[in-house]
Amino acid sequence: MKQRRDTYNVNVGGVIIGSTEPIRIQSMTNTPTEDITATANQIKALYDSGSELVRVTVNNEKSAENIIKIKDILYKSNYILPIIGDFHYNAHTLLSSYPETAAILDKYRLNPGNVGSSNKFNDNFAEIIEIAIKNDKPIRIGGNWGSLSKQYLEDTIINGKKSDNYESLIKEGLIQSVLKSAKYAEKLGLRSDKIILSCKVSSVSQLVDVYSDIATKCKYPLHLGLTEAGMGDNAVVSSVAALSILLNKGIGDTIRVSLTPDKMGVRTKEVEVCKDILSSLNLKQFKPKVISCPGCGRTSSNYFIELTKDINNHIDNNMIEWKTKYIGVENINIAVMGCIVNGPGESRHANIGISLPGTNESPSAPVFIDGKKVTTLKGDRIRDDFIRLIEEYISKKYKKVS
Repeated sequence: MKQRRDTYNVNVGGVIIGSTEPIRIQSMTNTPTEDITATANQIKALYDSGSELVRVTVNNEKSAENIIKIKDILYKSNYILPIIGDFHYNAHTLLSSYPETAAILDKYRLNPGNVGSSNKFNDNFAEIIEIAIKNDKPIRIGGNWGSLSKQYLEDTIINGKKSDNYESLIKEGLIQSVLKSAKYAEKLGLRSDKIILSCKVSSVSQLVDVYSDIATKCKYPLHLGLTEAGMGDNAVVSSVAALSILLNKGIGDTIRVSLTPDKMGVRTKEVEVCKDILSSLNLKQFKPKVISCPGCGRTSSNYFIELTKDINNHIDNNMIEWKTKYIGVENINIAVMGCIVNGPGESRHANIGISLPGTNESPSAPVFIDGKKVTTLKGDRIRDDFIRLIEEYISKKYKKVS
């Protein structure tokens, strides 16, 4: 993995985004911001699942007015996290009309393609930047190739048809759109360490191309995300592929996975995917990692499958308590292996691991702790005994929270 590209550090409501800080996870509500209770509850759920920042739609007067009430509910419930206002088309009027909302939001998200027509862009954008400066707020200038300016899109059509290099023109237009807007914001007086950029497309290869390019052209922190990724496994795989390639190249400072949910009001899946991406790249571990056997012809019993499920469930059920008691417990690696081929080796590599017997193997399960065999489990209590050993290992290995 390459070293992170050097960027400015941007303070978003106490959460620092930039190359000297961990890669931050963020998400966005899909509740109407007019519904105060539903939006506040979804923000809490997103935060509880691991989102460090949450973005909400601010698209009309009622939603702008409700930001104050939502923040108040969160504060009274001891949910102290950055809330970002997502603006399109009318940010200048809403931020001007609701100065308390402008003051209480932790960041403004703008799309340069939706700030105003070519003859209105400069005035509208300048009004927003003036408000951001007055309130000492950062902004994300987030371009989407689905909302480039109408004039630019018209210029890519030649004789009624898309230009032969249409895709290249669109990618370059997206990059230039956010870079020019950022430089204009600086010209208006916004400090460089108040700006985050994003250039979102819906294709993995195109996203990699766009971010690889823009990463060489600025020092602003970059928000990564595959826009309109879709639903289900395909969307998850595409998002993981795109973000992992870029993060492995040292590109990206904050991430969001945008998934079409199975039903409205449920949003935490995208946060879980973000956590899995960072964990798989060893950028951050959120809970003990269970390394488990996929199974083959040597594993006719499904006991290793059931034990893996039980260990994962035990972690999920105890993680909140463990984190309040033990510093660094999320970094433990646990191996649950199904036969003698890779079982002992993988178990030795883990902090604690068990190698279960495969087909026609001795009905015993050696347990390894930090590379050394410590015991062999047999009989009907393997599950309970192994869980007990995990608990003992955690209590002895990890420093207790004072």
